[in-house]
Amino acid sequence: MTQCHSSLWYAEKIKNLTLQMMTQLSTKELTLRPFRSEDRDRLALLCNNKKIWDNVRDFLPHPYTEKDASEFICLCLMETPQTTFAVEYCGELAGCIGLVLQTDIYRLGAELGYWFGEPYWGKGIATRAVGLISEYGFQQLGLERIYSGVFSFNVASQRVLEKAGFQREGIFKRSILKNGKICDDYRYAKLKPLGEAK
Repeated sequence: MTQCHSSLWYAEKIKNLTLQMMTQLSTKELTLRPFRSEDRDRLALLCNNKKIWDNVRDFLPHPYTEKDASEFICLCLMETPQTTFAVEYCGELAGCIGLVLQTDIYRLGAELGYWFGEPYWGKGIATRAVGLISEYGFQQLGLERIYSGVFSFNVASQRVLEKAGFQREGIFKRSILKNGKICDDYRYAKLKPLGEAK
């Protein structure tokens, strides 16, 4: 058993012991839940898509293998607090969404990131998932601000954020190098509604 597989087994055992305390966010057809080891094959299948990689940071490997999926799930299972979720649509793993908590003077903020498998594009899933995780961030994590950076050419993701109540705060000109091309970074943010308890 490799170190990652051993860690994955241990982390999942701990998660199973505290499953009732784990965060699960849901609407009628959509659920944000912790990743499970059995998500590995489908995660690799969905994420191994150049169209997805073209719209995310180079940190995400491409090609995306089952080994990459296992290592990612291993990391997710050890999160405290939970900030990365599997997105399940009609009972199927459809993508991933998460918050990167900031530190120091920015500790009341988080960066939002997500991707969805191509079969689930254009169904409104991303907008609903962004809404769910934003509510979680504000109500459960005590955040004041959630932001996201979007490549200038990724108009679909810009629309997702706008529909979920994010506002464009600015454009970082010529700040991204992706696929050998320089482009702008569109910055969006959503603030906790005034009057919500911390």
